[in-house]
Parts: sequence; C-alpha cells; structure tokens
Amino acid sequence: MFTKILLRLFLCVWFCRALPSVAQTTIVNKPIERWGLYEVALAGPSSGNPFTDVQLTAEFSSGDKHITVTGFYDGNGTYKIRFMPSEIGKWSYRTVSNAKQLAGKSGSFVCITPSESNHGPVNVWNTYNFQYANGKPYYPFGTTAYAWTNQPELVQEQTLATLKKAPFNKIRMCVFPKTYSYVEEEPTMYAYEEKSRTQGPNGTIRHEWDFTRFNPAFFQHLEKRIADLARLNIEADLIIFHPYDKGRWGFDNMGMKNDLFYIKYLVARLSAYQNVWWSMANEFDYIKTKPRDAWDVYSKTVVDADPYHHLCSIHNGSDYYDNWKPYFTHVSIQNGSTVDDFGRAVLLRDAYRKPVIYDEVCYEGNLPQRWGHLSPEEMTEAFWQGIIAGTYVTHGETYRTPGDTIFWAEGGKLHGQSPSRIGFLRNLLEQEPGPLELADPWKDHRTSQADSSHYLIYFGKQMQSEWLFNLPKKGAPAAGTVFKAELIDTWNMTITPISDTFRLTDVKDYRVYDDKMQKIRLPMRPYLAIRLTQVKQ
Repeated sequence: MFTKILLRLFLCVWFCRALPSVAQTTIVNKPIERWGLYEVALAGPSSGNPFTDVQLTAEFSSGDKHITVTGFYDGNGTYKIRFMPSEIGKWSYRTVSNAKQLAGKSGSFVCITPSESNHGPVNVWNTYNFQYANGKPYYPFGTTAYAWTNQPELVQEQTLATLKKAPFNKIRMCVFPKTYSYVEEEPTMYAYEEKSRTQGPNGTIRHEWDFTRFNPAFFQHLEKRIADLARLNIEADLIIFHPYDKGRWGFDNMGMKNDLFYIKYLVARLSAYQNVWWSMANEFDYIKTKPRDAWDVYSKTVVDADPYHHLCSIHNGSDYYDNWKPYFTHVSIQNGSTVDDFGRAVLLRDAYRKPVIYDEVCYEGNLPQRWGHLSPEEMTEAFWQGIIAGTYVTHGETYRTPGDTIFWAEGGKLHGQSPSRIGFLRNLLEQEPGPLELADPWKDHRTSQADSSHYLIYFGKQMQSEWLFNLPKKGAPAAGTVFKAELIDTWNMTITPISDTFRLTDVKDYRVYDDKMQKIRLPMRPYLAIRLTQVKQ
C-alpha cells in the first residue's frame, strides 16, 4: 500500500513539473498583420561562439504553404527568428537546431488583414515598374544619405524629421560607415566585436576585429532605423558593401568567407522587414579587394538566404555589371548623362528589360567636385527626363553649409530647391492611372503616356511660344476622341487649364492632330509641360 502511495506521489510531481515545459514549448501569440513582422525569442547557449556554433531554423506553415527561415544570435543568450507572413490565416512554426535548448520549439499566431497604411513589400510589376504586394502602384522617388545611421543620435533624429516632410519614399543607405570627402566622423558603434585598438602617431585609430562575432547592438540600432523608415512609408535601399573604407576599418577587405558570413547574418536579421531592398554594393567596381566574379557569389547568397525575395540590385561606378542576371530584380545605374537630355534614359530600359532606377545622377549642391554641384533646375530636369522615359531617378544633396551636415552622406537637413519640385512631379505621376512610358520611343522622346487617355508632354529647357497639338499614331485613340489640356510649369509648380478642347482627326504621317490644327500658346519659359486627359463623351 505504501509503495502505491509513493508511486502516485511521484507521478503527480512529475506531471506538475512537466506542465510548464509543455506551456513553454507551444506558444500562441497576438495577431500579426499581413506583411507584418512576427518574432520568436528563445533562450539558448551563450558559451563558446554562438554566432558560429549554433544553427537555428524554423519552418512556418499555413495550409499548403511552408516557408523555412533562419534564426540568429542576438546576444545575451537570446536567439531570434523573424517571419513576415504573406497570407491571412493561422500560421504555425517549429524550430530545428543543433542546440537542445532551441530545438523542437513550436507555436502559432493568426495573420490578420493589414491596416490601411500597410501595403506590403515592393515587387517588380509589368516588366518595367513596381507595385506593392497589395497591388498599389509604387513609384520610387528616392534620396541618398549613405551614412546617416552612423551619425550622432541628434543628427539621425533630424534626418527622420526631414524625411517626414520630404517627398521621398526610398533612401539609399549603407550598413557600414564611410570615410570620404567631408565625412570623417568615427561611428559610435561597429558591426563586429573589437579585439584591440591602437592609435597611430597622427591620431588615426586602428582596429582589429573578430569577424566571427557580430555586435548585436549595432544591428539592433540599424533595425530600429529601418522600422522608423517603415513608419514613414520609406523603403530602405540597403547598401551591403561599398568602397569608402580605404583601410580605415577594413570592412571592405574581410575576405570572401567573412563576407558571406556577414551577408547571411544580415539577411537573417532584416529580411522580415517589408521595406528592405538589397543593394549589393555602391560602385562595386571601385571595391578593388573583390574580383568581379565574386559578385555572382555574393548576389546568389543574398537571394538564396532571403525567403521573401526582396528587390535586389548592384550599383556601378564606371562599369555596368551584368544586370540581366537573375539575382537582380531591377537595374541601379550611376550615370548622369542618361537624364541630361531627351531619348537617353529609355535606352537602358530597352536593353535590360527590367525596371531602371538612375540612382546616382550627380547631386544638387555647392561642392567643387564635378558630381557635387548640380543646380536645383538640373536635378529637377533629371527627374523629369527619367520619368517621361518610363524610368526612375534618385535625388541627392551636397550643400556644404557652415555648422551643418551634408545630407548626401550624413543626413540632417535639406537645403536645396529641387525636393519640392520633385514632390510636385510625384503628385502628378500618382494622379495618372498607371506608370508613364514614351508613346513612341523611336521618334518622339517628349510625349509620354499612361494609356491612350492620358498623356504628358515635356519640353525641358526648350522655350517656345506655342505648341501644335499632335500625338504619335502609336497608342493613340480613334479619330473623334476629345482631349482637354493643362499647362504645367514644372519649376513654379503651377497647373493652368487650357480653355479649348481638342478633337483628334485621322492619322497623317504617323501623327494625329486636332481637327482644326489648333495650337496652345506657351509662355517663353523653360521647364514647361502639357497634360492631356481624354474627355468622356
């Protein structure tokens, strides 16, 4: 009898002790919006080197859909797994790990309808353009602030305040700090654990890093800023490598093994953020420590590690990379001449048959370098030349103002006159029923259309007293169609309705005209445009 009582007590104690373990293993969490970020945090081993010794993945399942994501070590014995659900409904997960504390953990959550401001990640649409995952068109109107997250906290907050009021919905930014003209600050945090530090005779600091151990605080800060941008509906075009190290920190010369280790850690941490884009490099061909064929290895690693297939590109200095390769979703180009005049921007679009973003066309500013002193008119003109050709352009500002930062590298405040004009153009484009493209790219580089009912004709620097109403035959609606017209002053940001209407007549020599051969009188000013909209009858 005594033996039976002891056995019952043992079973009772064992069962009570087992209950918390079961509760910890299966976790049901609060609902997550579609394309939101779901995070699992687990306690695990901190001895040895958790970055290299521990492998952690999780399979997320919903119905027939199964997605495997990689976890990462976040310091202080904490491991994290992040997931971005693409489908509404219940999702479950289960972990796999070589560490017992992390293996076999399971849980679930419900993915709910996204809020109005949550459009999801940006994808390529219709060969040459972009749209959000929910189908809303996305037109990249970007800017540049390479090292803004490596600046003092007050400058970073000023950058966010500036971006909140600016017209930009994308920002090109680096992971690593940079040392370049007018950018010499030492960052407050680094991506790696520091082994030693020495100071040279001229005051320069020399670091020795452990490239097998990341500094989680650095990446936590970067994530915070990416989330800040997401709240402003700004895409973070994240530059993974760049040539502006020059031996100061050595992040441009870590060797392929360490480069790949860094890429996998970066993607594991950031890929669940919906507003992340991957830019393999800024001016890849100026990074002399990496042979050209290494970029295939790096690019494939990013694409294979990212379960959500975020947008991915590679940016050139002087030589274009092989942008036709499948790793790259779109083309990122440095070349100001492509948007200097009519008919140039469309050429690379036709060659690559992918969306083209002229991410560096020189900068509005007052620096003596040839790339740093575009006038605001020239920067605005570059955007118009890109947009009417069915491509896109990225802004940058390099005004050197006493007591202030230079936005192109450090962020802070904007001083230029082009951003408001760029915002005016963005509003015009977003009023169209779809993206613009040249109506007749062979012979007419001024006339762009969203469809046969909506045209935008841009005159650029040309000044003329009148414009004879005419459209290319290609894509034009039938004779008898009536259009209304508006005169747009792209610099003064005004839209003036034209009182007359215009009725199309039959095709004559590849053009269609108004049946009365009417003309629109123009003020003798540069940077004018005409918007035509079909009148429903």
